[in-house]
Amino acid sequence: MTAAISAKVLERFPAGSPRGSWPAEEYAARRRAQGEPATVVMDLESDAFLVVVPADDEG
Repeated sequence: MTAAISAKVLERFPAGSPRGSWPAEEYAARRRAQGEPATVVMDLESDAFLVVVPADDEG
């Protein structure tokens, strides 16, 4: 099953980070502190964590 998500990717982080390291979550937390609704999702095809925000439907 594939779900279509309308989101803008802010940053990509490889899934193989050292144990105890959460760079995608830390980056998303910094963006949320700045008022952006950043979220972390897993891209299974590229084996990476993506930090995303909702896409602007305007434009």
